[in-house]
Formats: sequence, C-alpha cells, structure tokens
Amino acid sequence: MVEKIQILVAAHKQVPMPTQSIYVPTQVGAALSAEHFDGFVQDNTGRNISSKNPYFNELTALYWARYNSDAEVIGLVHYRRFFSFSRQKNSAKILDESTIRALLSQKSVIVPKKRRYWIESSESHYRHAHHGVALDVLREVIATKQPDYLTAYDYNMAQTWAHMFNMFIMPRAEYNDYIDWLFDILFAVEQKIQSDVVDWDAYEKRVYGFLSERLLDVWLEKNHISYIEVPVVFMEKQNWLLKGGKFLARKIGFGRV
Repeated sequence: MVEKIQILVAAHKQVPMPTQSIYVPTQVGAALSAEHFDGFVQDNTGRNISSKNPYFNELTALYWARYNSDAEVIGLVHYRRFFSFSRQKNSAKILDESTIRALLSQKSVIVPKKRRYWIESSESHYRHAHHGVALDVLREVIATKQPDYLTAYDYNMAQTWAHMFNMFIMPRAEYNDYIDWLFDILFAVEQKIQSDVVDWDAYEKRVYGFLSERLLDVWLEKNHISYIEVPVVFMEKQNWLLKGGKFLARKIGFGRV
C-alpha cells in the first residue's frame, strides 16, 4: 500500500497554493479569524490549539495534524517557504511526491539546509534576538521533565548552526514521537512564563515557535534520527538590507534581554 503524504502549508492569509495534492493549505489561527479561507484546512477543528496561534505560530498546524490527519507521512512548510532544489520562485519547482519518496528511502527525515551563524552559537543568536528568560526556562524544563535530552540540548545550543523554520517531512511514527515530546516541553515552559509573555510585543509573543526551532535538532540528535537536508526557496522577495540592519543592531547590543 502506498503511504499517504500530507505537507501542511501554514498560512495566515489566503494566498495561491501549490496544485500538487500532497500539499494541504492550512489556515493557522483559524479560531481567531472571522474569515475561513476557501479550500484550506482550518486548524481549529477536532483536537486543536488554534487559539494559541499568536504564541505558537505554525506549531498550531503541527498539533492539529497530530490528532486529525490520517497521513502516514507528514510535513510542514510555509506559504512563502518551500523545500526545493531550484532557486526559482516557482511552485512547480518545489519538492514533488516522487522526490519526497525517494529522499525518505535514503533517510528518515527531510529538513532544511542548516542556517549557519558563523560568529555565534545557536544560544547566543537566540539571546541577541529574543528574551533570554524563555531560553533559561526551556533548559530548566528539559532538565526536569526530559533529563535524558539535556546533553543533546547543550550540545546543539553550542553549535553555530541550526535547522530552522519548524519545517520538516517525516513518517508518522517519528512525527508522533517528536510532536508528543515537543509539546510536553513547550506546554511546561508556557506554564512558567505566560505571565511574562503578556507584556511582550506581538513578535516576541511568538516565543514557543522560536524555541521549537532550537528543539528539532535536539530530538534528532538524541534519538539518532538520520536526516537529509534540502534547500528552502523563499517565494517572496527578501529585504536583505533590513535583515542586515537588524543583525547589526543585535550585535552592538540592541538585542533582547
């Protein structure tokens, strides 16, 4: 029997979507929207955390799929970020079903190419960009609830690279294991910092999505999960001048505390 593949395409607005049937347009934060997008799956059906979207970002789609998708292979991409071996901003060039099957016959999980920081670690990069208290609490929670993962956590936070965007494609067994582990940790962190998060700006309120970007590699490392890297193509034009300015601001001390 051919395994069913579903790649959720997380979106908070109605935009053109890939026509390939494996790609599932997914409206994240649907519980907070007066409009339901035509042709999209809404993340507020069945068991869900859709109302937490301002804090968990695309993770509300991942949680939804854990309990409501019947696919044997599940992945997540973004409406403006897709896996592709082409540099062309063309939905016809993104990973197709046959390529995904071929890649998963070689390794267990498909992840984005590493983002390299070169002059700083994953931990210092986070602390320059976000509120460090969340990272402190994250480590405390792992040490308490998942102590077997603490060595892998410390190792990965010391690296000068990470697999970002909460993007991946993996078989159901691995998916269930990862999602259960991930939310066990994030919900515990949420309990400890939610009173602080209330006063943060809208960008920093997305803290659990930012933290989870640091956790995929921890889970892969600890469980000896093999993976293959695929480039990510950005469908929208990138403002590199703005990005560069924000990077320099963080480096000279105007980052988060």
